[in-house]
Amino acid sequence: MGEVVEVKLSPVQPSGPPVVSVPPFQLHSPSMTRSPLIGGVPKSPLTSRILTPLASPMKKAIASMQGFLEEVGHLTKLDPQDAWLPITESRDGNAYYSAFHSLSSGLGVQALVLPLAFTTLGWIWGILCLSLAFGWQLYTLWLLIQLHESASGTRYSRYLRLSMAAFGEKLGKLLALFPTMYLSGGTCVTLVIIGGGTMKIFFQIVCDSNCNVNPLTTIEWYIVFTCSAVILAQLPNLNSIAGISLIGSISAVTYCTVIWVVSVTKDRPHGVSYDPVKPTSDVARLCGILNALGIIAFAFRGHNLVLEIQGTMPSSAKHPSRKPMWSGVKFAYLIIAMSLFPLAVGGYWAYGNLIKEDGMFAALYNYHGHDTSRIILGLTSLLIVINSLTSFQIYAMPAFDNLEFRYISSRNQPCPWWLRSGFRAFFGCLVFFIAVALPFLPSLAGLIGGVALPVTFAYPCFMWIQIKQPQKYSVIWYLNWGLGCMGMVLSVLLVTGAVWSIVTMGIEIHFFKPK
Repeated sequence: MGEVVEVKLSPVQPSGPPVVSVPPFQLHSPSMTRSPLIGGVPKSPLTSRILTPLASPMKKAIASMQGFLEEVGHLTKLDPQDAWLPITESRDGNAYYSAFHSLSSGLGVQALVLPLAFTTLGWIWGILCLSLAFGWQLYTLWLLIQLHESASGTRYSRYLRLSMAAFGEKLGKLLALFPTMYLSGGTCVTLVIIGGGTMKIFFQIVCDSNCNVNPLTTIEWYIVFTCSAVILAQLPNLNSIAGISLIGSISAVTYCTVIWVVSVTKDRPHGVSYDPVKPTSDVARLCGILNALGIIAFAFRGHNLVLEIQGTMPSSAKHPSRKPMWSGVKFAYLIIAMSLFPLAVGGYWAYGNLIKEDGMFAALYNYHGHDTSRIILGLTSLLIVINSLTSFQIYAMPAFDNLEFRYISSRNQPCPWWLRSGFRAFFGCLVFFIAVALPFLPSLAGLIGGVALPVTFAYPCFMWIQIKQPQKYSVIWYLNWGLGCMGMVLSVLLVTGAVWSIVTMGIEIHFFKPK
């Protein structure tokens, strides 16, 4: 009738089957988002000595499942609390999300000030410095993406944690905590100032002098912008704002293109000159050059967010997150280069030394407002407002994450929705207060660029040396030491030059009096 199959089983020990523990890991499905830990898989003695061909498919299936669990567990060793925080709550990101977030965080209103650096550096040095800075920051972006996943399986989904892993807990916090929080909170304050001010300009363009409506004051426009930003900030996590980042990216590319195209096609204003500004002394000239370099450094932002963006992606040994992340970043920075270089070169050609600290849109409005369609001016200002609102979301996310982390660390439970909304409303009120108290903050672009420069240009090089430990005196060793040291020295010089320029040339300071 049928075959008799002999099966030899190993004796079962009284102590029970051995347990093989595996590192904690997270399956990348929405249903597992709030429960990141899965226990070890015991290896049954029944699978060790089965001699029949009928059982071999099951043996292969069990072996392949164990290999899969070990593979996934190796590269996705996560902190259990990560599943409760807004940055890493969802890990369903992809290369498209990476491109949207990178473009939204890397291109914004700070680019409109780039032609101001050319007034000091001139044509050749301006283009050369801009090109070198672009290549340098793209290299450090690549370093950060590679460092996101360590050989031991830990994922560093925040810039501060990677800094602590590379330099030690105390030194890592000392070096990275203030610059990253300054870039997050300070950028949001600047966005409130620029976004609220541009809302006022948009109302003036649309309404003109024929409207009988009483215009809002600048502070009231700040309130309108802040309320709009806080409402958008109710989206739960970083992946959920991917569509917001896409809208912000499109708006940024559009208004950058519109501004430089309109500026180039119009007649240049009378008195345009391309001669570098003549300083009163050698020290003033040096400080002017350093301030111009700070403006260029300030134009390249977003490095404090790259690890957070990559942390929203699934990862395994066969499909590490660095591959889709780098694909998205390459596409995003190709678009950024196609926007920044024409804006800087075209803006300087159109306005020369007439460009002021308030940037290209103000120059377009002042010099060509009379002969430019109100539709174009209104559309441009509206796009700047939209981009400011969307950029606010991604730059505020580290602050939201930090606020919720404090609660989760003390209570060991997820943050309830009402408290999460309260945290975000509190942050919005805080940046609004600072924007009203310090409305001159956008004039400090050179100083801000100098303070933030190590995060972009220096720290990633030192992190690579500390974590990857390349062979001494090799090419990569020399390259990272050289760029890192150069970045730190340049940061000190930029901050010194910016402070000197503020002291000698002066700056219009008006506390609690926004224009």
